[in-house]
Amino acid sequence: QVQLVESGGGLVQAGGSLRLSCAASGRTFSTYAMGWFRQAPGKEREFVAFINWSGGITSYADSVKGRFTISRDNAKNTVYLQMNSLKPEDTAVYYCARSRGSQYRQFPYEYDYWGQGTQVTVSS
Repeated sequence: QVQLVESGGGLVQAGGSLRLSCAASGRTFSTYAMGWFRQAPGKEREFVAFINWSGGITSYADSVKGRFTISRDNAKNTVYLQMNSLKPEDTAVYYCARSRGSQYRQFPYEYDYWGQGTQVTVSS
């Protein structure tokens, strides 16, 4: 019933910026917290950012604090990840996901729907 589609990934030089989008289907998008995760080759999927139903509460992994910003537009059923000051170590496939609950979630098992992912590659 729920589909998530990420977009906005690509190749960027270190220090550059990208804005990822996650478009969700359904009429109940605004009632769910959302998260962004990423996975690099040979690495486990890791938490990047979280946003609650209203957008008033956000959380970030220490590795991206001060550089990434998560936001949402419930009228458009879309969540965003603005990525600034990108580093080569940010290279990964980025996934958006819907939280199983309304509170802060930082583990993959706490999310029930996932997008296909979008590739972000940062060159040095």
